[in-house]
Amino acid sequence: MGVAIPAFYQQRIERLLASGERRILGLVGAPGAGKSTLAQALAAQWSDAIQVVPMDGFHLANVELARLGRQQRKGAPDTFDAYGFIALLKRLRTQTGDEVVYAPSYERTLEEGVAGAIAVQATTPLIVVEGNYLLLSDAPWHQVQALLDETWFVDVPQDLRMGRLTQRHQQFGRSAQDAADWVQHTDEPNARRIEAERTKADVMFRWET
Repeated sequence: MGVAIPAFYQQRIERLLASGERRILGLVGAPGAGKSTLAQALAAQWSDAIQVVPMDGFHLANVELARLGRQQRKGAPDTFDAYGFIALLKRLRTQTGDEVVYAPSYERTLEEGVAGAIAVQATTPLIVVEGNYLLLSDAPWHQVQALLDETWFVDVPQDLRMGRLTQRHQQFGRSAQDAADWVQHTDEPNARRIEAERTKADVMFRWET
């Protein structure tokens, strides 16, 4: 991928791997912070040891969001299957033998989760989970951090993050105005909730420039 991981964070990964047991690393941050980019960079560098599992696979289906009247708030904490995500983390912590744990992915072109898309093998020592609400204090999200061995808060300048988000929304079909409105009225309220919990992370991750 051509993305360089700073030495400080490489050393933390090596310590997690040196334990000899299944470990789960959480990458958390506001929308557009670069969590997925970091997760994929880690998986590329330690390709035999890391499996990425995104929280976004637990988005409620669009038909369910419509039934609940939450479609315009997609991405807010109550638009995910939080209990399902927690149940998956518990399975990943106790996975043994020849059990394969299947996790969902999120397909942006469909704007839907895809069940059973990620096969996690019991022999994979480090699972990298990335998502917005790994540190949220609200129930049931408050259960998540205890299921992680380490949490990194991915930090990025706000103007860069918002620019990425606007571009992403346009890439997947929104007009420039619709993308800007969605960032302002949906993504940013969620970002403020996420930022408020940042001090609970073990470390801050900042790209070297």
